Amino acid sequence: MTRKRNANRNAGAPTLADVARLAGMSEITVSRVVRNQGPIADATRTRVLAAISQLGYIPNRAAGSLASAASTLMTVLLPSLSNIVFPDVLRGIHTAITETGFQSVIGVTDYDPLIEERILLSFLAWQPAAVILAGLHHTPTARKHLEQGRFRVAELMDIDGDPVDIAVGMSHRQAGYETGRHLIERGYRRFGYAGHMLISDDRAKARYQGLCEALREAGLSLVGEMRVPGGGSTIAGRELLEKLLAAHPDLDVVIFPNDDMAMGGIFYCIHAGIVIKERLGIFGFNGLDIGQAMPLPLSTILSKRFLIGKTAAEKLLESRERPPEKTIINTGFDIIEGATA
Repeated sequence: MTRKRNANRNAGAPTLADVARLAGMSEITVSRVVRNQGPIADATRTRVLAAISQLGYIPNRAAGSLASAASTLMTVLLPSLSNIVFPDVLRGIHTAITETGFQSVIGVTDYDPLIEERILLSFLAWQPAAVILAGLHHTPTARKHLEQGRFRVAELMDIDGDPVDIAVGMSHRQAGYETGRHLIERGYRRFGYAGHMLISDDRAKARYQGLCEALREAGLSLVGEMRVPGGGSTIAGRELLEKLLAAHPDLDVVIFPNDDMAMGGIFYCIHAGIVIKERLGIFGFNGLDIGQAMPLPLSTILSKRFLIGKTAAEKLLESRERPPEKTIINTGFDIIEGATA
């Protein structure tokens, strides 16, 4: 699937001379501000920084070391490396570039768009050949730099939106919708949701919305839901299910936004003597190996994380030039029926 690129996208990146003209300063003065060298008046610094922000100028830190050769840096910004989902993505990227001469430079954003913006701007100063990010939503400043850059861009995990260059992943809203349809077809009617706050997790939010849509179409709705602040974990899933069932003991199925939390729900059921599937269905998301290694394999959605990373890197390697058409690659997802719902 392709979409036409905005014809007004700047043909070239702004230069130091462009910043100097806009700020009404000499290039030497602008260079001193950029490099933070020598005494600089506050008013001068403010004017230069304002011009840099307006133009989206990125200083070339690699000019001296890479002036004679094309960059072989591939910048990768991921929300987390403690969440096993993203190391799987990184493994796919590494598999694609390991024999190409390209090197990955990795930054961790902690799911914070402002941290992503800061790391991105720092990495762009080294003039990478390509940038890989998770998701399609970035700060306006980050989006501007991504759109204006002369590098390739791949946004991973999500395809429900407008990519800068290449999007590789799945429709999370569709995954949530199919989760609801799957469980309704299995006879569940009293649905609960136990998750984390959705403010910083666009993909979990999209799945939640898809789930609610499927329930509405069937004349149903969530009977009860609870959330924990911050990210989800196995312990949080266990504690949350206990509280949710105390408030809504008649639930017959509970959906979790990830397998980690769903595993915590399973552990609570074992502790409380709740017969899984017969008394309470448990459904997760991601298809992690640990969930499938349980005596009762977890019912969940399989996200094709390794394939997403590998496909994105391979697509970026096809050409250094950003084509006029945007590319969206749907790697899809699979429902793992499992034995818990």
